[in-house]
Amino acid sequence: MNRQNGILTGNRMADEPVTKSSAVPHGRWSRLARLGSLAGGVAGNMLAEGARQFAQGKRPQMHQLLLTPANARRVADQLAQLRGAAMKVDFERFSFTPMAAASIGQVHFGQRKDGRKIAVKIQYPGIRRSIDSDVDNVATLLRVSGLLPKSLDIKPLLDEAKKQLHDEADYRREGACMMQFSSLLADADEFMVPEMHEDLTTENILAMTRLDGDAVETLIHLPQAERDRIVSQLFRLLFREIFEFRLIQTDPNFANYRYAAASQQLILLDFGATRAYPAAMVDSYRQLMACALRNDRPGMNSAAVAIGYFQQDIKEGQRQAVLDIFALACEPLGHMGEYDFGTSDLGVRIRDAGMVLGMDRDFWHTPPADALFLHRKLGGLYLLAARLKARVNMQEVAGASGLSPDAIQPRANSTVSHFPTESP
Repeated sequence: MNRQNGILTGNRMADEPVTKSSAVPHGRWSRLARLGSLAGGVAGNMLAEGARQFAQGKRPQMHQLLLTPANARRVADQLAQLRGAAMKVDFERFSFTPMAAASIGQVHFGQRKDGRKIAVKIQYPGIRRSIDSDVDNVATLLRVSGLLPKSLDIKPLLDEAKKQLHDEADYRREGACMMQFSSLLADADEFMVPEMHEDLTTENILAMTRLDGDAVETLIHLPQAERDRIVSQLFRLLFREIFEFRLIQTDPNFANYRYAAASQQLILLDFGATRAYPAAMVDSYRQLMACALRNDRPGMNSAAVAIGYFQQDIKEGQRQAVLDIFALACEPLGHMGEYDFGTSDLGVRIRDAGMVLGMDRDFWHTPPADALFLHRKLGGLYLLAARLKARVNMQEVAGASGLSPDAIQPRANSTVSHFPTESP
């Protein structure tokens, strides 16, 4: 095998890179910042290099910190696992230059000897070992900073965060989730899901079919009707995930969606944050949304209690403030006709209401992690809809999953998720 300009080839030299570099997802640093330095030694090298540049009066750039020689060696060590027999026997071409960044790794492109083009996501070494200690360190910082009330018990949330991050760092698990979504969406031609290459996949390496498309957040140039269709499809998918599959890809990062212009299909990527939801919680959310649509405050309260939002000592004003936010979040579902996300100030109103409630430190508590992840995903779609100035008939979209003002009981044809980590 030969190697030139970062490209590994079979029986010929490569004169040019496999492909032009893809845009780096905007959310990778924000995701790391969420719970501290989760990139293990790579992040440590970045901090050290950044400190060195600051000491020299320079302003360090993230991409420069990532591509330091020390980090390059660490990723090369990880690639060595792939460059064994499978690489020599099965690859015609492989680009050692990363074409995109994942949250805790990077993506390389290659071509197998049978002609199939693949994307290989390679995790930075040391991630899994550092998760628990990094989360604990962040918790310590939060406690000593005084930012959180002493009475606030964040241990359940921290435990869940550790579990979620360990799940996201297990690429075999992500591959299994990807395959399950491919099966569940076999009847949905509007979506494409990569196929996992099982023989090359490990806990630290995920090999999959390469699917090319445009970043979904850049599609503002498309005709209004096409943008409306794209966003409608994503909302339909979310409601299917909640009420039919009970299996939700909870990461709202825009980089998880790409658009294949030729076929007008949406490409779904990154299934590491997939979570299975217990039937009882799904039923409670069905009740919460249905009651919000008919302005049934007692019914909304009952559903919120079942989800785990209200403590026994909650003040009535705090309770009503939370219900107000739930009602705001369901506003698009109750709108007659197309809801114009581009002109709506819904996001601002929800943010302002949440900030007012957040200022009341007596109210602070930790809702169930499942609820937080679901709200994050819904909020992410609202933001994407606003970015694309989409107009969506949300009543019609939600109704396709059986959600209406009268929808309290679960649908008879609701799919029971067989995901191995499903909650009881």
